Amino acid sequence: MSGNGAADGGGGGRSGGVLRTLIVDDEPLAIERMQVLCAELEQLVVVGTASDGEAALRLADKLRPDLLLLDLTMPGLGGLAVARQLARRDPAPGVIFVTAHEDFAVQAFDIDAIDYVLKPVGAQRLERAVDRAVARRERGPAEAGSWLTEFWVPHRSELLRIDADQVERIDAERDYVRLHVGQGDDGQPRSHLLLHAIAGLEGRLDPERFIRIHRSTILRRDRIRGLRHEGLGVWCVELVDGSALRIGRTYLRRVKAMAGR
Repeated sequence: MSGNGAADGGGGGRSGGVLRTLIVDDEPLAIERMQVLCAELEQLVVVGTASDGEAALRLADKLRPDLLLLDLTMPGLGGLAVARQLARRDPAPGVIFVTAHEDFAVQAFDIDAIDYVLKPVGAQRLERAVDRAVARRERGPAEAGSWLTEFWVPHRSELLRIDADQVERIDAERDYVRLHVGQGDDGQPRSHLLLHAIAGLEGRLDPERFIRIHRSTILRRDRIRGLRHEGLGVWCVELVDGSALRIGRTYLRRVKAMAGR
């Protein structure tokens, strides 16, 4: 399907705080539902709709939206490809993915999407996503930086956003990583599984905040209390909770350099 339309929407006369928004989805009913939800949000104004990726790029050139509500799976050019092309533009619009599929969350945060909303979309869930888009624009690109600041992890029927500051340790588990995020209200350890290779994740994390100590372990640096030599060339990191983790030989020099050794 290939079709698009633009609406006046009064975008040019609105306050500078309002996000000019383009809705992209190959299902007409999904576009209509999203327009109804957006009409209730004063943070944005819909300036156009597109029913495929190619039309989305053409309208983005013409309308210069601040934000795209972008479906992932469309005939022809899919949502990820559209987002990657838009990311090369200056200024690049923000992207909120809206999809029935949770399997693309890793690719979504790899291209710095603002949010990843699962269908059917609820009004409150969309409002939270739009609030994040407003906050992102207020921060500006310089503050946003190039390192990962958040993760999306599957939880029941939605995806939870986990702030990187919450993650104390990351362990590799085959094709997944486990994000350890401290204790819950019941005092029990909390963790989340994410489909991602630890090697690829390491390159996206700020080395001033995280350090890899083993082929299977990345630590947040402020969780490390000290280093301990166990003899025979074996070293461990001591954590602030009193536990200890062995340092892999490949990573020992890097960990010692953190301590000025």
